[in-house]
Amino acid sequence: QLQLVESGGGLVQSGGSLRLSCTASGSIFSINAMGWYRQGPGKQRELVARITSGGSTNYADSVKGRFTISRDNAKNTAYLQMNSLKPEDTAVYYCNAGVRRMIWEDIEDYWGQGTQVTVSS
Repeated sequence: QLQLVESGGGLVQSGGSLRLSCTASGSIFSINAMGWYRQGPGKQRELVARITSGGSTNYADSVKGRFTISRDNAKNTAYLQMNSLKPEDTAVYYCNAGVRRMIWEDIEDYWGQGTQVTVSS
């Protein structure tokens, strides 16, 4: 069984920083892209940042210059460093990964359980 476990959420004041982590565990042959999504109150889930296995990244316009996504392939872990946080960044943040569990299997999408980030003004 494969799991994505997130950590690092919490309550922070506007202008503050948080670092989210997402670790994949279980039967893993390879991990393709990893990403962070978020869903604010009454909003649709949206992509925040994404990183490929080769390290290419893309970001939502709303977080460019403030958030940085990175990954440690040896640890099957992705990180999201969030700086200059704003109240509008308040959301549940979800980790996503495309995982090939066995060499003969297709890549499947997996999601973490979500971690709450709350930014107070």
